[in-house]
Amino acid sequence: MTNNKSELGERPLVNVEDLTVIFEARGNIVHALDTVTLSINAGERIGIVGESGSGKSTLALALGGHIQGAGRRSGGSVDVVATDVFTASPEALGRLRRGHLGYIFQNPIGTLDPTRKVSRQFFGTDGRPISEARIANVLEQVRLDDIPRVLKSYPHELSGGMAQRVAIAMAIEHEPRLIIADEPTSALDASVRLQILDLLKEISIRSGAALIIVSHDLKAVRSYCERVAVMYAGRIVELGDSKDVFAEPSHPYTAALIRAMPGEEGIDGEIRGIRGNPPLVTKRLEACAFAERCDYVLDECWHLRTEPTLQNNRWVSCHLASRGISARAAEG
Repeated sequence: MTNNKSELGERPLVNVEDLTVIFEARGNIVHALDTVTLSINAGERIGIVGESGSGKSTLALALGGHIQGAGRRSGGSVDVVATDVFTASPEALGRLRRGHLGYIFQNPIGTLDPTRKVSRQFFGTDGRPISEARIANVLEQVRLDDIPRVLKSYPHELSGGMAQRVAIAMAIEHEPRLIIADEPTSALDASVRLQILDLLKEISIRSGAALIIVSHDLKAVRSYCERVAVMYAGRIVELGDSKDVFAEPSHPYTAALIRAMPGEEGIDGEIRGIRGNPPLVTKRLEACAFAERCDYVLDECWHLRTEPTLQNNRWVSCHLASRGISARAAEG
């Protein structure tokens, strides 16, 4: 699945091709990612959404080659800044992570070393501590006040919003080309969330870094991301421009997610949830994973695997969409 720039021949910053990742424990196998394909250009802001267990975080971690332990790649490739993360040497992978990637996670306090003051949390690409003057400069970039006090503080002495700004500063200090924010605001108060999202967008625009926001917050993705990838059962089921996908969803799962958003309540004032639960995928899917929960299921959905096709300027994996019918149109 490409976007316009890569279709014109410009090399994407990130290129994921048919990536399959499985986790195995005690003889049980779970397919966390199933032939995921995605390209991202420099400076682009893209959101990855879906229910828990859809594969969002696994995909985010795979971009840095962080699939370890019980997880392994069983197929496909991930190329980030011209580095194949699954075949690169440890030295090349280390250079990629230290020089070009910046990860931001949902629990800022957990991200920071509780035994070190903020002034001792920052390291250069060579692994050596950097000067307080350099740290102060990047803390200014993330709009932290009273920097001398912050530098002398341990993580537990900071508020959640302050700790997340420090974590963002750590992620961007080396001027990465790709920032990956996995639920960066879920542990924060509502009053701080928009400030953090504004900051991430500002940093991306100012630095030219691509920004990936992994989130359950569809409103945030709609507001801050140019494109959105909707994941279900380890696959990208819809990928396109955010404004178009949210205005006219093609996949029934996308439409169901949007209906379940706060602010989209029905006339009875209730949020319309998605019936049933996401499947635990233990083998390659040979049918539509969403069929049992879908309001518009077709006969072929039960036995024929869906493949991504280009519909209405976006990629959709859905038999309904392949007939030229969007989920919004099916709703009537």
